[in-house]
Amino acid sequence: MTDIHRLDPRTPADAGVLGGKAAGLITMMRLGLPVPAGFAVSTVAGREFLRSGRLPELDDAVRDLAAPAVSVRSGAAVSMPGMMSTFLNVAGDPGPVRDAVEAVFASWHTPRATSYREVHGIPHDLGTAVVVQQMVFGDLDLRSGSGVAFSRDPGSGAPHPYGDVLFGHPGDDVVSGRVATRPLGDLAGREPAVWAALLDGLGRVERHYRDVCHVEFTFEAGRLWFLQVRPGGLAGRAAVRVAVDLADEGIIDRPAAVRRVSDRQLRATRTPRIRAGVEALARGIGASPGVASGRIAVTADRAARMAADGPVILVRPHTSPLDMHGLAAAAGIVTTIGGPTSHAAVVARSMGRPAVVGATALTVDPEAGFVHSPAGSLPEGAVITIDGAGGEVVAGEAGSIGGEADPHLDRLLSWARAYG
Repeated sequence: MTDIHRLDPRTPADAGVLGGKAAGLITMMRLGLPVPAGFAVSTVAGREFLRSGRLPELDDAVRDLAAPAVSVRSGAAVSMPGMMSTFLNVAGDPGPVRDAVEAVFASWHTPRATSYREVHGIPHDLGTAVVVQQMVFGDLDLRSGSGVAFSRDPGSGAPHPYGDVLFGHPGDDVVSGRVATRPLGDLAGREPAVWAALLDGLGRVERHYRDVCHVEFTFEAGRLWFLQVRPGGLAGRAAVRVAVDLADEGIIDRPAAVRRVSDRQLRATRTPRIRAGVEALARGIGASPGVASGRIAVTADRAARMAADGPVILVRPHTSPLDMHGLAAAAGIVTTIGGPTSHAAVVARSMGRPAVVGATALTVDPEAGFVHSPAGSLPEGAVITIDGAGGEVVAGEAGSIGGEADPHLDRLLSWARAYG
C-alpha cells in the first residue's frame, strides 16, 4: 500500500506526496487536534491514474477504516478550493469509496480546475491526492453544525477570529454561498465548549505555521472536528498588519515580516474607496477590498463573453466552481447571499479582485437579464461600481478616493529600508 497513507501523526506530512489537505490534517493531529480517521491516496497514484486509468488496491485501507460512511475529497499539493469533485456520505465499502476516488482524480482535468490553474500559474502536471475520511455530520441534530474560521480577520488583519458558521448544516453549505451564514461569534453562545475548543485550535495552528490560518470544521452532537487547514490568503492591508503584528508578538522576526509581504500585497495596501455621499443600490459584506466599475453580467458565460469589450461585474445569487471562467474574466464580483468564507469571497481574494457578498437587497433574474434593487432595476450591460472594502454597490461610474494612511505599512517599509 505504498500509495496509500494513513492519516496518523507518525506519517510524514509531505504535501508533495499526500497533497496539502492530508499534510494539514496530519499536522493538526500532531498538534493534538481532533481529526476524523482516514487515509490519503497519493499524488503519485493520481498521476498514474490520469496516465493509465489504474488505481492502487484500496480494499484493505477501506476495511481498516471501518466507517459506515466516508467523505472523498481532493487534496492537491497547491490549494485549489472547490475546483475538483467532492463526495460526501459515500458507503464505506471498497466499491463505492473506488468509484469516488476515480471521479475525484478525473476532476483534475475539468474546465473549472484547468481555468483555476491557468489563472494562478499552477502546473497542469502536478495532479492531486485524494483524502478518504470517516464522515462527521453537521446536520445530525440541534447541537451540530459546520463553519470556516480564520485565526485573524482576513480583510483587515485585526487580531480576532473571523468567519462563518451554520447550525444544523453540513460544511458544503457554508463554503458554497448558497445559504445565508451566521457570524462565527454566534457559536460562543450556542455551543461554548465547541467555541473554546475552536479558539484553542486556531491558536495552535497559527503558532505552528507562524501565520494566519483558516480552518474548516464540523461539530457533531457538541463535539468539534477539524477538517482542513490552509494559509489565510490575506488581502494587501491585512497581510501587512499581520506581518507587523506577528513581529511585535515575537512569532517572527522583522526581516521575515518584510519577506512575507508580496509586491502584489504591497500594491494593494492603499485600497481605494468609493467617495462618501454616493447613494448605494445595495450594501453587503466587503469580502475582497478594492473599487471596480464595469457592466453587469448575470451569468459566468456572459461575463466571459462581455469581458472582451471592457470590464464587467459578475452579479450572481452565489457562485460555484462551475463559474470559474466568469470569475476569472470579471473585474469584480457581487453575490446576493453567502458570507466572507463563501466560494465567491475566497476566489476573489485569491485573485485580488474586489468582491461584495451577501448583498441581500439585490435579486438576480438571469433569464430576463436584470438585477433588481429597491432603488430600481438595472439591465445586463448597465454599469455599476462596487467597493469591496465597504460593501457598497452603486449605479454608474462612481468616483473613488485613495486609501487612508496605514501606520503598519509605514513601519514595515521602515524595516525594509533598515534590512536592505
